[in-house]
Amino acid sequence: MRLATPIAIVVALALLAGCGGSGDDTTGSASTDRTEVSAKEVRAAFLAEPSCRRPQGASRWGCSIESYRCQGVVTDRGWSISCSQPGRSVAFVIRR
Repeated sequence: MRLATPIAIVVALALLAGCGGSGDDTTGSASTDRTEVSAKEVRAAFLAEPSCRRPQGASRWGCSIESYRCQGVVTDRGWSISCSQPGRSVAFVIRR
């Protein structure tokens, strides 16, 4: 049961990330105590962070970027990524 709720959230975010136009894969922004952090900056940090690389054969994985906790899910469009910290969240798709 403890795992069902986070999985449901990730699936819902993956479905939402798949909706809308194809022009911009990054949505939202978040602010931290030190500065405003855009979704594009979180996405760039996710791609640069070695611990955020998808483990071979995994369909779901997670990592941390500063104060954000990120979860990745493999979808038919690529990777659906959701990063959050208390009171803030960012979602984006990394296309294949």
